[in-house]
Amino acid sequence: MRSMNANGDAPVAGSTRRTITSATSYDAAERAVDGLSDQGFPVEHVRIVGTGLRYVEEVSGRLTTGRAAVSGIAQGAMLGVFWGLLFSLFFTTDTGGFFGVLSFGLVVGAVFGGLVGAISHFMTAGRRDFASVARTRADRYEVQVDDGYYGEAEQLLARMPSR
Repeated sequence: MRSMNANGDAPVAGSTRRTITSATSYDAAERAVDGLSDQGFPVEHVRIVGTGLRYVEEVSGRLTTGRAAVSGIAQGAMLGVFWGLLFSLFFTTDTGGFFGVLSFGLVVGAVFGGLVGAISHFMTAGRRDFASVARTRADRYEVQVDDGYYGEAEQLLARMPSR
């Protein structure tokens, strides 16, 4: 049975939300929402809210012009293979055929990618000589539902087995 608001209507999106459960990991909050979905709950009235957010940047190593060039070569080669595959479907040459166009795309992509990587890093003049991976992390994750659906969500969540 769907919960109704004071007027007897289904709640409107964007209404007040209430927290039905809180978890220390995103996976646990995701499992709660998935459990609600499995029981037929209208999950478009649910949101997962991370609280206690912090930005964490993990430095993975020193970045030199050479390493930037190698990274550019790899990225350029992948882009070159993509374009080579695309063009080889529509254009062929008498001498190389499919693999000739594909090889040409790979080589041109790798050369230009390496040049762009090296030049881009050189232009920073040493301002950022390291590689890193940045993430936003939360201390807690709250599963919230629209106020009018709180009772139904609470009942369904209570029936879910604990993991």
